[in-house]
Amino acid sequence: MERLTIHNPYNDAHFMRIKPVSGAVRVTRGDRVLAQSAKAIRVMETGRDVYDPVIYIPSGDVSDALHAVPGKTTHCPLKGDASYFALDGEEIAWTYGEPFDWAHELAGHVGFYAGKVTIEEKGPGA
Repeated sequence: MERLTIHNPYNDAHFMRIKPVSGAVRVTRGDRVLAQSAKAIRVMETGRDVYDPVIYIPSGDVSDALHAVPGKTTHCPLKGDASYFALDGEEIAWTYGEPFDWAHELAGHVGFYAGKVTIEEKGPGA
């Protein structure tokens, strides 16, 4: 049987499931639209805890108002190395520019901190 989850090759208890969002997603901060897409994906991850799901938007659907945070990177053994984006000096998003092969679906996508932006989902046909 094929697994539907992607596992950290060094820790089988650390895994994620990536699924397309069925509908449109809009990310705002105040009255600013930061991203809007009908091609978003949802990542559900379990590691040291069960993490809240994260919506990732294709980078082509993200506003150019976000600016790279110079020199900041972090490493995830499941996804790869992340770099970060800020809006008005506050870090609000990240991307895995070259994720590991097993996490290739994350390439070209931007994740947002749910507590720093408003993420709205509208179902198919809405």
